[in-house]
Amino acid sequence: MHFNNAGDGLKPTPVLEAQLAHLRREAEVGGYEAADQAAPQLHATYDAIARLLNARPDEIALMESATRAWGAAFHAFQWREGDRIITAEAEYASNYIAFLQLQKRTGIEIVPAPGDASGQTDPAGVEDLINGRTRLISITHVPTNGGLVNPVAEIGAVARAHGIPYLVDACQSAGQIDLNVEDIGCDLLSVTGRKYLRGPRGSGFLYVRRGILDQLDPPFLDMYGADWVAPDHYEMRAGALRFENFESYVAGRIGLGVAVNYALDLGLPEIETRVMELAETLRQALGALADVTVTDIGQTRCGIVTFAHARMEPDEIKTSLGAQGINTSVTADTSTLLDMQKRGYSTLVRASVHYYNTEEEIDRFCAAVAALG
Repeated sequence: MHFNNAGDGLKPTPVLEAQLAHLRREAEVGGYEAADQAAPQLHATYDAIARLLNARPDEIALMESATRAWGAAFHAFQWREGDRIITAEAEYASNYIAFLQLQKRTGIEIVPAPGDASGQTDPAGVEDLINGRTRLISITHVPTNGGLVNPVAEIGAVARAHGIPYLVDACQSAGQIDLNVEDIGCDLLSVTGRKYLRGPRGSGFLYVRRGILDQLDPPFLDMYGADWVAPDHYEMRAGALRFENFESYVAGRIGLGVAVNYALDLGLPEIETRVMELAETLRQALGALADVTVTDIGQTRCGIVTFAHARMEPDEIKTSLGAQGINTSVTADTSTLLDMQKRGYSTLVRASVHYYNTEEEIDRFCAAVAALG
């Protein structure tokens, strides 16, 4: 039973077949030649992602991971001492480490916005923190350590009202929640392929709103993202392609497009409804067990379910369930330090469901947890 979809979703057969077909073609005719032949499939990946987000294909850059996509966006701003970043208490470690590194280098200010009574990032709290030095609002849509879904559209309305660039980390939400960048109001959004989208590892993408391009300077330009047009001059490519580099995992990019189309064919609204219903069923069943405490917060909760056990450590639970063929993961405070320390947790068991999981599997899962210890 795969209850680790927040780590890596199981790949649909068409995704696997598309990757293998391209890898075989590379072995037959060469990598460059296979990529040339696959140009229509690669273009289709941009089109599929644009449909997924309600964006334009030229606003999409293909990346090797969500971390790479997020970092390319974040480091494209020209930071100055005293610039303020407003973020969430449950911000992901890789993002917050980037904040801290920049703070050490340039003296920027990092301000986590408070949560409301439910634990989600409070849009009014974000607005209260805005001042004349605020340079960026950066929010993780779904944190890695629980079912919380932050109100990114409401925060986006705040960002637009004040004219502040807005970066959303949708690593855990894409593929389980219907995303619309126009509704969210974000300028930049980063995604991985391997989680709820059920795409290949080593794939991801970045959305860059056309209207913000002039404010950004991609941190890693090469001969793909820019043309060397004179001995002392280069010109960046149009649109989000300037964030890409020449070398890439072509089979992964093709597989990503297939995965996105697979999700679109099923319907993101239908996927979102199914995942949330399964997760709530799991929360209620776990909450009824002795020694188990479900720890998810927020007004809206997604397919990630986290819990603690009164007599067993999360690592022990993961190992015991794994021996029975049940996949889970352990989320540690090092991934979302501010939120976990605030709530007094060092580690939690993370069970993340997808639409292909079943109610029967939830019953079996809870029976296995009840039998622990």
